[in-house]
Amino acid sequence: MTHVDGNVLAGPMSELFRADITTATGRCVGCGDESVLARAMVYESGTDLVVRCPKCDSVLLTLVRTAADMRLEFRGVGFLRIPV
Repeated sequence: MTHVDGNVLAGPMSELFRADITTATGRCVGCGDESVLARAMVYESGTDLVVRCPKCDSVLLTLVRTAADMRLEFRGVGFLRIPV
């Protein structure tokens, strides 16, 4: 399966966050890498996005969209620092 970079998160995440989430820095709980989400590897499956660490391939977060809502799971992010 091929991936795109984390810049694809700008559209869907703009519905939830006022700041550009692709410039947010996160820490991977798998390997400790700290980098901006724009560097992440994003796999798309329909309306679902799986965001993986660019260093170790661990799942950082998932975004699932339905007609009624949007669900975010931050299972692999130790923190998310969003510039203001």
